[in-house]
Amino acid sequence: QVQLVQSGGGLVQAGDSLTLSCEASGPTWNTYAMGWFRQAPGREREYVVSIGRNGITEYYSASISGRFTISRDNAKNTIYLHVNSLKPEDTAVYYCAADRRSEPVRADTAESWGQGTQVTVSS
Repeated sequence: QVQLVQSGGGLVQAGDSLTLSCEASGPTWNTYAMGWFRQAPGREREYVVSIGRNGITEYYSASISGRFTISRDNAKNTIYLHVNSLKPEDTAVYYCAADRRSEPVRADTAESWGQGTQVTVSS
């Protein structure tokens, strides 16, 4: 089972961009699809995007705008979530997840989760 450690996030202003990172440890890292979820205050966890084991196929939520981009660097065991033109409604705790059973990543089958990172967008 992989271990996931997130970095990035924090307090930003509307219109800014940021990149979140999620580094995986474990010998079987490349057998996992990887993804990002977020949970806004008072709301359920929401699927954002996944990237396949091949590091190429991307699965975006239909409700997520084109401002979000996922990428995967298999050499660094890391995935990234880049967000442009941040809005206050993007304020949430963002989680990365690893799933060996499903592609795209599903919350109910993901085997590992990052610790979560707070992103707060001020208007």
